[in-house]
Amino acid sequence: MEPTTFFYTFLLTTFLIYIAHLLIRKKRTPPLPPGPIGLPLVGSLPFLDPSLHKYFADLSKKYGPIFSLQLGSKLAVVISSSSLARAVLQEHDNTFANRDVPETGRVFSYGGNDIVWTPNGPTWHMLRRICVHEMLSPQSLDAVSSIRQQETRSTMRHIHASSGNKVDIGAEMFLNVMNVVTNTMWGGTFEGDKERESVGKDFKEVVANIIDLLGRPNVSDFFPVLAPFDLQGIQSKMAVLRDRVDSIFERMIEKKSYDEGKRTKDLLGFMLRMEREGGDSKTPFTMSHVKALLMDMFTGGTNTTATTIEWAMAELLNKPDILKKLQGELDQIVGKDKLVDESHLLELHFLSLVIKETLRLHPPLPLLIPHYPSSPCTIGGYLIPEGTRVFINVWAIQRDPSNWADPLEFKPERYLQQGLQRDFGGKDFDYFPFGSGRRICAGIAMAERMVGYLLATIVHSFDWKLPEGKDVDLSQKFSFVMKKAIPLVAIPTPRLSKNELYN
Repeated sequence: MEPTTFFYTFLLTTFLIYIAHLLIRKKRTPPLPPGPIGLPLVGSLPFLDPSLHKYFADLSKKYGPIFSLQLGSKLAVVISSSSLARAVLQEHDNTFANRDVPETGRVFSYGGNDIVWTPNGPTWHMLRRICVHEMLSPQSLDAVSSIRQQETRSTMRHIHASSGNKVDIGAEMFLNVMNVVTNTMWGGTFEGDKERESVGKDFKEVVANIIDLLGRPNVSDFFPVLAPFDLQGIQSKMAVLRDRVDSIFERMIEKKSYDEGKRTKDLLGFMLRMEREGGDSKTPFTMSHVKALLMDMFTGGTNTTATTIEWAMAELLNKPDILKKLQGELDQIVGKDKLVDESHLLELHFLSLVIKETLRLHPPLPLLIPHYPSSPCTIGGYLIPEGTRVFINVWAIQRDPSNWADPLEFKPERYLQQGLQRDFGGKDFDYFPFGSGRRICAGIAMAERMVGYLLATIVHSFDWKLPEGKDVDLSQKFSFVMKKAIPLVAIPTPRLSKNELYN
């Protein structure tokens, strides 16, 4: 066949397949959700906006709170209303309890062996039990409170040494959280502060790149048949990053000594003992699980916490009256002659409102982690076929004017109104920044403590102002984790009564 004839035959075949697809779509009972038709083969891929959460929010205004779009060979459905989010995450939680694993996620999690991507089942339940009961239970968090205090005091000293100079708030918070996580993961296995600081710097760069790759559009995810070819090289880049982290894991695992007859005090020691014993009676626990869970703790527990504090500080600097009110509460509860302690958090009610409002406007994962129905399901009168990639646009839901008055305004006091008391438990489907259902974030308790303690400390210990001629920038950069488009840089001034408190 001549090349020209082959080309026209290919175009005609593609067009006929496309028309057949449209006819089948219209005849489905119940029908698929409405949405843009897209182009043959690629669907709506060429029209995607880099700010995917905003792009989806705009499409929902045209097509409704549930719509579908073809992304390559994958069908995607986007949910943008609280009632439909409830239907997916509560009423049909079991059906939507799996994940559509991106190729980069599969690479960085050692084959999808972590708590995020593992399918709902015995292995996932085992992994969640390890996280919730061995590291993230109230008792476990209390046991390592001294680590959080030590690192927070260290951060405060470092900021104090930079008084009058510019400080990158997000970078400072990241290093703090990273040091807390590493100390909690494997305890005193570092040989002094230099090694811990070195590992922290390595992880900061690697975690930022991992988050970037997880949020980057990958043709392998839209056309799974092409995944082995890695046409964009994204999987290979992720493999390089994973190997860098893996070398640190290997170093810590090799150095970790543990007594088989005793229960170890840090998570790594516990997991190594569990791996040696082969897991529980029903489910094996392998070294891949050990490393994948460690990877979850670093990527999930560091970037999201540091970013949330950075967003909170940006909103406070944009609303000086709210910042002063928060400092007034801290002065009343803590006083200027003492340092903030975690024990103060229960009394800092306005602080909790500030954090809630920050997470309403800036949920760490604006589209959550896509769900994957294990069987066909009807939502809102529309069919969602098995294997569809389902996005929950929590960013849009938490800014929906039908749910919230003045939805774009930063108003912490709104939660004092009757009927607007909200928490992070995922029970209210106009407010669920950590998700809902069985796949709700396992690290909520730790995030509350870390964000509350760190934010209270830097607001209580310092006054902050922007560099001369700068305004607060609240623009967003869409990624797997929602970041500020421009890092927040501000100048601290000590405000405590005694200089020695900083030392």
